[in-house]
Amino acid sequence: MTSVEEAPERRLEDGSRGKEAALPPRRTGHSVSSSSLLRKQSDRSMLSKVRSEPLRRLLANLQEVFLGAKLSPLFPAVPLAIAAHCFDFGRAWIFALSMIGLAPLAERLSFLSEQIVFYAGPTVGGLLNATCGNAPELIIALLALQKDKIAVLKWSLLGSVLSNLLLVLGSSLFCGGIANFTKERPFDRKQSDVNLSLLLLGALCYILALVYGHAASFGEGKAGAGAVLNLSRTCSIVMLVAYFGCLFFQLKTHRQLFEAPEDAADSDDDTVSDTPVIGFASAFAWLVGMTSAVAILSDYVVTTIEAASESWGMSVSFISVILLPVVGNAAEHAAAIIFAFKSKIDITLGITLGSSTQISMFVIPLSIIVAWIKGIYMDLDFELLGTGSLVMSILIIAFTLQDGTWHYMKGFVLSLCYVVIGASFFVLGPSLNQANAINLDVKTVPTKSVKA
Repeated sequence: MTSVEEAPERRLEDGSRGKEAALPPRRTGHSVSSSSLLRKQSDRSMLSKVRSEPLRRLLANLQEVFLGAKLSPLFPAVPLAIAAHCFDFGRAWIFALSMIGLAPLAERLSFLSEQIVFYAGPTVGGLLNATCGNAPELIIALLALQKDKIAVLKWSLLGSVLSNLLLVLGSSLFCGGIANFTKERPFDRKQSDVNLSLLLLGALCYILALVYGHAASFGEGKAGAGAVLNLSRTCSIVMLVAYFGCLFFQLKTHRQLFEAPEDAADSDDDTVSDTPVIGFASAFAWLVGMTSAVAILSDYVVTTIEAASESWGMSVSFISVILLPVVGNAAEHAAAIIFAFKSKIDITLGITLGSSTQISMFVIPLSIIVAWIKGIYMDLDFELLGTGSLVMSILIIAFTLQDGTWHYMKGFVLSLCYVVIGASFFVLGPSLNQANAINLDVKTVPTKSVKA
């Protein structure tokens, strides 16, 4: 393990490059999230009594990684989930413990990626931080795709977008508006306009897939399903191009639009200083280990979700759309709400809209492309309820943020919208499960018969 104290000095040996790496990177609204706000100051007074230098370094790393987060009390759920799987305690218990364990692991991935930012530079670090921010959703999507659980894959990704747009942003605006009742609350629309333009492009793709699928179902049957598949793959390529174009816009040409204000990012009493606390080698090793743990728990979630559905009396669609995203993104959700409490709504918008854009414009189309490579049928058709909920949520957010101001009533309305959507999936969930299973059978098209 690399010493905490050695990390900046080792980089400084490289001359000017080391000096640049030792400086704190400019932080965007998405990176100023759970990794800093939910981190606790570490007390190393006890470590000074350890005489062995290697042991002291190891204990310092363990303290920063496992005890340096406010979500550290949830870490025991990780070994408990693994033990429940090994000793067959019950699939519902495995699912519940795995969901709880994903919350601190997701926050630690953000923390470790932020540590690497200090050494890799703002461009590579920004890409890594953005990717690790939604690592649980991406891993769950790939595992569900591997196990041919396309319905679970679609619902979980749809729920992640809806949760960020309505629940997290709505509760943040509501709580922040109540806490800052008498203050003027404008915000900079430049960052939100970029994310909303991408979300609207994605909404167009989802609507076209839905409309074309229903139109083709009345005429060509399976040939129509193949045409919808081709349209979905084409739209997925366009969405990926748009997303990477946005990354270039955000990290290169217009970085200033996405940088958090100095008073918002640096003057927070609850946020630790912008200096690395572990070395690059240690951060990279822990990142690989935490990602492996996320993959293990995500596999448990995908494998046991049907059993949990039967045991709890809830539909798979409701668990995937409502419960799974709320627990998996608990760290980012808490950070967004706390920043809104402190009237730092620009950072809150960077967290919520940034995560929604990444899921909608990167993770979903990437899943379509991977399914295309594996010869699995997956399109952008989220059925009427899913597509309607997603498109209306994007439009409601666009209208809510159009005037550049925020108050608690806007958050109250957004939260109620999420309650209505959750009630819809709870009531109509069983019929959605049956209908989706039928649709997957009908839409199964041999890969060779579909033109690329």
